[in-house]
Amino acid sequence: MPARGGSKGVPKKNIQPIQGVPIVARVGHLIQQLPEIDRAVVSTDDPVIAETAEQSGLAAPWMRPESLSGDRIGDLDVLTHALQACETADATRYDIVLMLQPTSPMRTAAHVRQTYQTLVDENRDAVWTVSATDPKYHPRKQLEWDETTLRYHSQDGGQVIARQQLDTLYHRNGAAYAFTRDCLVEQRAILGHNSGAVVTEDMVSIDTWFDFRLVEFLLEDRRTSQTL
Repeated sequence: MPARGGSKGVPKKNIQPIQGVPIVARVGHLIQQLPEIDRAVVSTDDPVIAETAEQSGLAAPWMRPESLSGDRIGDLDVLTHALQACETADATRYDIVLMLQPTSPMRTAAHVRQTYQTLVDENRDAVWTVSATDPKYHPRKQLEWDETTLRYHSQDGGQVIARQQLDTLYHRNGAAYAFTRDCLVEQRAILGHNSGAVVTEDMVSIDTWFDFRLVEFLLEDRRTSQTL
């Protein structure tokens, strides 16, 4: 679980609660439903996040180095550092790496299990959970505005009349990622040569205070629907 301390949109975002539970701890609680996971660690540069994660059952065997703590550091460098640090500490070679971001608290254990099972069953080198993109946000329907001129982002944007003309596109929703060791270490990629997808319902990825409120509402709605 990657969870750095700095957050510009929501201060201390990764330890803010959803339904009374810090979002990093929600990941720890979820992993307790997945006994097939051999090693569950948090990669963080923040001692409070590390302590919160440990209280939920995750390990925090090391602190992320400052060189990997900026907001411009990509997932690949964080993942490979965590993989290599765990392999060194445990004297073990790990063949599959899962990434569960705390900012996607609507995931379930089933989402995670289906993601890594797809990786294995289909012999993929990476599998991401994705959701279909609303046609309103299709690139061919987007606009550019430079304070002087409004124009279509796509050259053929003006030719789109009905949404049926648009191919279905997908976006990653952050629920779960699975990678082979080869994909991360040898290919140096998080989207490998033979990548697959698990298509799920749309998720909310938390960036703002409004997202927190929205997730609270949606999780309560999910809980209520399951009890009817």
